[in-house]
Amino acid sequence: MMNRVRLVLAQNGTLFALLVLIAVFAVLNPRFFTPGNASTVLLQIAELGIVAIPMAFLVMTGTLDLSIGSVASLGAVLSAYTIAGTGNVMLGLLVAIAVGVVTGSINGFLVAFLGLNPLVVTLGFLSVWGGLALLLTNGATVTGLGEAFRAVGLWRLGPANIQMIVLIVVLIAAWFVLNRRPFGRNVLAIGGNARAARLMGVKVRSTRFVLFVVAGVAASVVGLLLTAKLQSAPPTVGTGMEIQALTVVLLGGVAMEGGSGRISGVIAGLLFVGVLRNGLIILGVSQFLQTILIGATLIVAILLDSSMQRLLRASWNSMVAPQEETAEVEDEKVAA
Repeated sequence: MMNRVRLVLAQNGTLFALLVLIAVFAVLNPRFFTPGNASTVLLQIAELGIVAIPMAFLVMTGTLDLSIGSVASLGAVLSAYTIAGTGNVMLGLLVAIAVGVVTGSINGFLVAFLGLNPLVVTLGFLSVWGGLALLLTNGATVTGLGEAFRAVGLWRLGPANIQMIVLIVVLIAAWFVLNRRPFGRNVLAIGGNARAARLMGVKVRSTRFVLFVVAGVAASVVGLLLTAKLQSAPPTVGTGMEIQALTVVLLGGVAMEGGSGRISGVIAGLLFVGVLRNGLIILGVSQFLQTILIGATLIVAILLDSSMQRLLRASWNSMVAPQEETAEVEDEKVAA
Protein backbone atom coordinates (compact mmCIF):
# COMPACT_ATOMS: atom_id res chain seq x y z
CA MET A 1 0.00 0.00 0.00
CA MET A 2 2.79 2.40 0.95
CA ASN A 3 4.59 1.69 -2.30
CA ARG A 4 1.49 2.56 -4.32
CA VAL A 5 1.12 5.84 -2.42
CA ARG A 6 4.74 6.71 -3.18
CA LEU A 7 4.14 5.82 -6.82
CA VAL A 8 1.11 8.14 -7.03
CA LEU A 9 3.06 10.96 -5.35
CA ALA A 10 5.98 10.50 -7.74
CA GLN A 11 3.74 10.57 -10.80
CA ASN A 12 1.53 13.48 -9.65
CA GLY A 13 3.87 15.58 -7.54
CA THR A 14 3.55 18.63 -9.79
CA LEU A 15 -0.23 18.49 -9.64
CA PHE A 16 -0.16 18.53 -5.82
CA ALA A 17 2.40 21.36 -5.89
CA LEU A 18 0.13 23.28 -8.28
CA LEU A 19 -2.82 23.00 -5.90
CA VAL A 20 -0.66 24.26 -3.02
CA LEU A 21 0.61 27.17 -5.14
CA ILE A 22 -2.95 28.16 -6.08
CA ALA A 23 -3.97 28.07 -2.40
CA VAL A 24 -1.00 30.24 -1.37
CA PHE A 25 -1.65 32.92 -4.00
CA ALA A 26 -5.40 32.88 -3.23
CA VAL A 27 -4.64 33.61 0.44
CA LEU A 28 -2.08 36.33 -0.38
CA ASN A 29 -4.37 38.11 -2.85
CA PRO A 30 -8.13 37.43 -3.19
CA ARG A 31 -8.05 38.76 -6.78
CA PHE A 32 -6.03 35.72 -7.83
CA PHE A 33 -8.78 33.15 -7.29
CA THR A 34 -11.36 34.56 -9.70
CA PRO A 35 -12.75 33.22 -13.01
CA GLY A 36 -11.40 36.23 -14.88
CA ASN A 37 -7.87 35.65 -13.64
CA ALA A 38 -8.09 31.92 -14.37
CA SER A 39 -8.94 32.81 -17.96
CA THR A 40 -5.98 35.20 -18.04
CA VAL A 41 -3.61 32.43 -16.90
CA LEU A 42 -4.81 30.11 -19.67
CA LEU A 43 -4.41 32.80 -22.31
CA GLN A 44 -0.92 33.68 -21.05
CA ILE A 45 0.45 30.13 -21.23
CA ALA A 46 -0.86 29.24 -24.70
CA GLU A 47 2.31 30.03 -26.69
CA LEU A 48 4.55 28.39 -24.10
CA GLY A 49 2.44 25.24 -24.18
CA ILE A 50 2.64 24.98 -27.97
CA VAL A 51 6.46 24.81 -27.87
CA ALA A 52 6.62 22.76 -24.66
CA ILE A 53 4.81 19.77 -26.18
CA PRO A 54 7.37 19.14 -28.97
CA MET A 55 10.13 19.76 -26.42
CA ALA A 56 8.58 17.05 -24.23
CA PHE A 57 8.68 14.56 -27.11
CA LEU A 58 12.34 15.39 -27.75
CA VAL A 59 13.23 14.92 -24.09
CA MET A 60 11.35 11.61 -24.07
CA THR A 61 13.79 10.40 -26.74
CA GLY A 62 16.76 11.51 -24.66
CA THR A 63 17.57 14.76 -26.48
CA LEU A 64 16.44 18.42 -26.43
CA ASP A 65 16.34 21.66 -28.43
CA LEU A 66 17.49 24.84 -26.73
CA SER A 67 17.28 26.97 -29.88
CA ILE A 68 13.48 27.24 -29.99
CA GLY A 69 13.38 30.72 -28.45
CA SER A 70 15.59 32.13 -31.19
CA VAL A 71 13.66 30.19 -33.85
CA ALA A 72 10.49 31.87 -32.56
CA SER A 73 12.18 35.28 -32.89
CA LEU A 74 13.42 34.54 -36.41
CA GLY A 75 10.04 33.18 -37.50
CA ALA A 76 8.31 36.24 -36.08
CA VAL A 77 10.61 38.66 -37.90
CA LEU A 78 10.53 36.96 -41.31
CA SER A 79 6.79 36.33 -41.29
CA ALA A 80 6.16 39.91 -40.13
CA TYR A 81 8.28 41.29 -42.96
CA THR A 82 6.30 39.11 -45.39
CA ILE A 83 2.92 40.27 -44.08
CA ALA A 84 3.98 43.92 -43.96
CA GLY A 85 5.28 43.75 -47.53
CA THR A 86 2.46 41.76 -49.15
CA GLY A 87 -0.53 42.13 -46.84
CA ASN A 88 -1.03 38.36 -47.19
CA VAL A 89 -1.43 36.68 -43.78
CA MET A 90 -1.46 33.16 -45.24
CA LEU A 91 1.85 33.80 -46.99
CA GLY A 92 3.26 34.96 -43.66
CA LEU A 93 2.13 31.69 -42.08
CA LEU A 94 3.82 29.70 -44.85
CA VAL A 95 7.04 31.64 -44.28
CA ALA A 96 6.87 30.87 -40.54
CA ILE A 97 6.39 27.17 -41.29
CA ALA A 98 9.29 27.24 -43.75
CA VAL A 99 11.57 28.86 -41.17
CA GLY A 100 10.66 26.11 -38.71
CA VAL A 101 11.28 23.35 -41.25
CA VAL A 102 14.70 24.73 -42.23
CA THR A 103 15.95 25.39 -38.70
CA GLY A 104 14.55 22.13 -37.36
CA SER A 105 16.03 20.15 -40.25
CA ILE A 106 19.48 21.60 -39.63
CA ASN A 107 19.31 20.79 -35.92
CA GLY A 108 17.87 17.35 -36.61
CA PHE A 109 20.47 16.46 -39.25
CA LEU A 110 23.41 17.46 -37.04
CA VAL A 111 22.08 15.69 -33.95
CA ALA A 112 20.20 12.68 -35.30
CA PHE A 113 22.29 11.76 -38.34
CA LEU A 114 25.76 13.12 -37.53
CA GLY A 115 25.50 12.24 -33.82
CA LEU A 116 26.58 15.65 -32.49
CA ASN A 117 25.77 16.65 -28.92
CA PRO A 118 22.27 18.21 -28.92
CA LEU A 119 23.14 20.57 -26.06
CA VAL A 120 26.14 22.01 -27.94
CA VAL A 121 24.38 22.15 -31.32
CA THR A 122 21.18 23.80 -30.15
CA LEU A 123 22.96 26.22 -27.82
CA GLY A 124 25.07 27.27 -30.78
CA PHE A 125 22.02 27.82 -32.96
CA LEU A 126 20.36 29.68 -30.09
CA SER A 127 22.92 32.41 -30.81
CA VAL A 128 22.89 31.94 -34.61
CA TRP A 129 19.13 32.25 -35.14
CA GLY A 130 18.79 34.97 -32.51
CA GLY A 131 21.68 36.92 -34.03
CA LEU A 132 20.17 36.55 -37.50
CA ALA A 133 16.85 37.99 -36.29
CA LEU A 134 18.70 41.00 -34.85
CA LEU A 135 20.79 41.40 -38.00
CA LEU A 136 17.75 41.38 -40.31
CA THR A 137 15.98 44.07 -38.27
CA ASN A 138 19.04 45.97 -37.05
CA GLY A 139 17.54 45.47 -33.59
CA ALA A 140 14.31 47.31 -34.47
CA THR A 141 10.76 46.03 -34.04
CA VAL A 142 8.88 45.17 -37.24
CA THR A 143 5.56 47.05 -37.45
CA GLY A 144 2.98 48.09 -40.05
CA LEU A 145 1.33 44.68 -40.35
CA GLY A 146 -2.03 45.94 -41.60
CA GLU A 147 -5.67 45.54 -40.61
CA ALA A 148 -6.04 41.97 -41.90
CA PHE A 149 -3.38 40.75 -39.50
CA ARG A 150 -4.84 42.85 -36.70
CA ALA A 151 -8.13 41.01 -37.20
CA VAL A 152 -6.30 37.69 -36.82
CA GLY A 153 -4.78 38.84 -33.54
CA LEU A 154 -8.17 39.89 -32.18
CA TRP A 155 -10.09 36.81 -33.38
CA ARG A 156 -11.76 34.74 -30.68
CA LEU A 157 -13.97 31.70 -30.36
CA GLY A 158 -15.93 32.39 -27.19
CA PRO A 159 -13.40 33.13 -24.43
CA ALA A 160 -10.51 31.48 -26.31
CA ASN A 161 -8.20 33.41 -28.60
CA ILE A 162 -6.44 31.85 -31.59
CA GLN A 163 -3.36 30.98 -29.51
CA MET A 164 -5.47 29.02 -27.02
CA ILE A 165 -7.29 27.15 -29.79
CA VAL A 166 -3.97 26.14 -31.38
CA LEU A 167 -2.75 24.90 -27.98
CA ILE A 168 -5.86 22.74 -27.49
CA VAL A 169 -5.40 21.19 -30.93
CA VAL A 170 -1.70 20.52 -30.20
CA LEU A 171 -2.50 18.90 -26.85
CA ILE A 172 -5.15 16.61 -28.31
CA ALA A 173 -2.89 15.60 -31.20
CA ALA A 174 0.07 14.99 -28.87
CA TRP A 175 -1.99 12.82 -26.51
CA PHE A 176 -3.34 10.78 -29.42
CA VAL A 177 0.11 10.24 -30.95
CA LEU A 178 1.79 9.35 -27.66
CA ASN A 179 -0.93 6.98 -26.43
CA ARG A 180 -2.58 5.60 -29.55
CA ARG A 181 0.00 5.55 -32.34
CA PRO A 182 3.15 3.44 -32.91
CA PHE A 183 5.16 6.67 -33.27
CA GLY A 184 4.45 7.49 -29.63
CA ARG A 185 5.60 4.05 -28.48
CA ASN A 186 8.73 4.47 -30.59
CA VAL A 187 9.46 7.81 -28.90
CA LEU A 188 9.39 6.21 -25.45
CA ALA A 189 11.33 3.16 -26.64
CA ILE A 190 14.13 5.35 -28.03
CA GLY A 191 14.42 7.24 -24.75
CA GLY A 192 14.42 4.02 -22.75
CA ASN A 193 17.16 2.32 -24.78
CA ALA A 194 18.02 3.66 -28.23
CA ARG A 195 20.19 0.67 -29.16
CA ALA A 196 17.50 -1.85 -28.21
CA ALA A 197 14.88 0.21 -30.07
CA ARG A 198 17.07 0.19 -33.19
CA LEU A 199 17.46 -3.60 -32.98
CA MET A 200 13.66 -3.87 -32.75
CA GLY A 201 13.32 -2.03 -36.05
CA VAL A 202 12.59 1.47 -34.75
CA LYS A 203 14.04 4.20 -36.98
CA VAL A 204 15.79 6.09 -34.22
CA ARG A 205 17.51 8.72 -36.35
CA SER A 206 14.46 9.46 -38.49
CA THR A 207 12.21 9.74 -35.43
CA ARG A 208 14.49 12.24 -33.72
CA PHE A 209 14.91 14.19 -36.97
CA VAL A 210 11.13 14.49 -37.38
CA LEU A 211 10.79 15.69 -33.79
CA PHE A 212 13.39 18.42 -34.33
CA VAL A 213 11.49 19.59 -37.41
CA VAL A 214 8.20 19.61 -35.49
CA ALA A 215 9.83 21.56 -32.65
CA GLY A 216 11.18 24.10 -35.15
CA VAL A 217 7.82 24.56 -36.85
CA ALA A 218 6.03 24.91 -33.50
CA ALA A 219 8.53 27.53 -32.32
CA SER A 220 8.40 29.56 -35.54
CA VAL A 221 4.59 29.51 -35.66
CA VAL A 222 4.54 30.60 -32.01
CA GLY A 223 6.68 33.56 -33.08
CA LEU A 224 3.93 34.46 -35.55
CA LEU A 225 1.24 34.00 -32.89
CA LEU A 226 3.13 36.29 -30.52
CA THR A 227 3.37 38.82 -33.35
CA ALA A 228 -0.41 38.59 -33.77
CA LYS A 229 -0.87 39.22 -30.06
CA LEU A 230 1.54 42.19 -29.96
CA GLN A 231 0.76 43.46 -33.49
CA SER A 232 4.50 43.86 -33.93
CA ALA A 233 7.56 41.60 -34.13
CA PRO A 234 10.43 42.43 -31.76
CA PRO A 235 13.57 40.50 -32.79
CA THR A 236 13.87 39.20 -29.22
CA VAL A 237 10.25 38.09 -28.83
CA GLY A 238 11.22 34.46 -28.12
CA THR A 239 14.06 35.17 -25.71
CA GLY A 240 14.01 32.77 -22.74
CA MET A 241 11.25 30.60 -24.16
CA GLU A 242 13.52 27.54 -24.32
CA ILE A 243 14.26 27.69 -20.59
CA GLN A 244 10.60 28.07 -19.70
CA ALA A 245 9.62 25.19 -22.02
CA LEU A 246 12.27 22.91 -20.48
CA THR A 247 11.04 23.89 -17.02
CA VAL A 248 7.48 22.93 -17.99
CA VAL A 249 8.66 19.58 -19.38
CA LEU A 250 10.71 18.60 -16.34
CA LEU A 251 8.04 19.78 -13.90
CA GLY A 252 5.63 17.66 -15.92
CA GLY A 253 7.50 14.50 -14.97
CA VAL A 254 9.23 13.86 -18.30
CA ALA A 255 12.50 12.11 -17.42
CA MET A 256 15.56 14.07 -18.52
CA GLU A 257 17.25 10.80 -19.45
CA GLY A 258 14.26 9.91 -21.66
CA GLY A 259 11.96 6.92 -21.83
CA SER A 260 8.99 8.22 -19.84
CA GLY A 261 6.48 11.04 -19.82
CA ARG A 262 2.77 11.88 -19.99
CA ILE A 263 0.89 14.70 -21.68
CA SER A 264 -1.21 15.19 -18.53
CA GLY A 265 2.01 15.76 -16.59
CA VAL A 266 3.19 18.36 -19.10
CA ILE A 267 -0.16 20.15 -18.75
CA ALA A 268 0.33 20.22 -14.96
CA GLY A 269 3.84 21.62 -15.42
CA LEU A 270 2.52 24.24 -17.84
CA LEU A 271 -0.19 25.33 -15.42
CA PHE A 272 2.34 25.47 -12.58
CA VAL A 273 4.60 27.87 -14.50
CA GLY A 274 1.60 29.91 -15.66
CA VAL A 275 0.14 30.20 -12.17
CA LEU A 276 3.55 31.09 -10.74
CA ARG A 277 4.12 33.89 -13.26
CA ASN A 278 0.57 35.23 -12.90
CA GLY A 279 0.62 35.11 -9.12
CA LEU A 280 3.92 36.97 -8.95
CA ILE A 281 2.55 39.67 -11.26
CA ILE A 282 -0.58 40.11 -9.13
CA LEU A 283 1.57 40.36 -6.00
CA GLY A 284 3.59 43.12 -7.68
CA VAL A 285 6.88 41.22 -7.80
CA SER A 286 9.41 42.87 -10.11
CA GLN A 287 10.09 41.32 -13.51
CA PHE A 288 13.76 40.82 -12.59
CA LEU A 289 12.83 38.79 -9.52
CA GLN A 290 10.34 36.82 -11.63
CA THR A 291 13.19 35.83 -13.96
CA ILE A 292 15.24 34.67 -10.98
CA LEU A 293 12.36 32.60 -9.62
CA ILE A 294 11.68 30.98 -13.02
CA GLY A 295 15.35 29.99 -13.19
CA ALA A 296 15.19 28.64 -9.65
CA THR A 297 12.10 26.67 -10.62
CA LEU A 298 14.11 25.00 -13.41
CA ILE A 299 16.75 23.93 -10.90
CA VAL A 300 14.04 22.57 -8.60
CA ALA A 301 12.47 20.78 -11.57
CA ILE A 302 15.77 19.05 -12.34
CA LEU A 303 16.14 18.01 -8.70
CA LEU A 304 12.56 16.74 -8.66
CA ASP A 305 13.17 14.83 -11.88
CA SER A 306 16.12 13.04 -10.32
CA SER A 307 14.23 12.35 -7.09
CA MET A 308 11.10 11.11 -8.87
CA GLN A 309 13.10 8.73 -11.05
CA ARG A 310 14.75 7.23 -7.97
CA LEU A 311 11.38 7.00 -6.21
CA LEU A 312 9.74 5.35 -9.20
CA ARG A 313 12.55 2.82 -9.49
CA ALA A 314 12.41 2.07 -5.77
CA SER A 315 8.62 1.68 -5.81
CA TRP A 316 8.71 -0.53 -8.88
CA ASN A 317 11.47 -2.73 -7.46
CA SER A 318 9.68 -3.13 -4.14
CA MET A 319 6.46 -4.09 -5.95
CA VAL A 320 8.18 -6.56 -8.25
CA ALA A 321 10.46 -8.20 -5.68
CA PRO A 322 7.67 -9.91 -3.66
CA GLN A 323 6.19 -11.28 -6.89
CA GLU A 324 9.57 -12.73 -7.87
CA GLU A 325 10.02 -14.28 -4.43
CA THR A 326 6.54 -15.85 -4.64
CA ALA A 327 7.36 -17.25 -8.06
CA GLU A 328 10.60 -18.75 -6.75
CA VAL A 329 8.78 -20.42 -3.85
CA GLU A 330 6.19 -21.88 -6.20
CA ASP A 331 8.96 -23.18 -8.47
CA GLU A 332 10.62 -24.85 -5.50
CA LYS A 333 7.34 -26.52 -4.52
CA VAL A 334 6.83 -27.82 -8.02
CA ALA A 335 10.38 -29.16 -8.12
CA ALA A 336 9.89 -30.93 -4.77
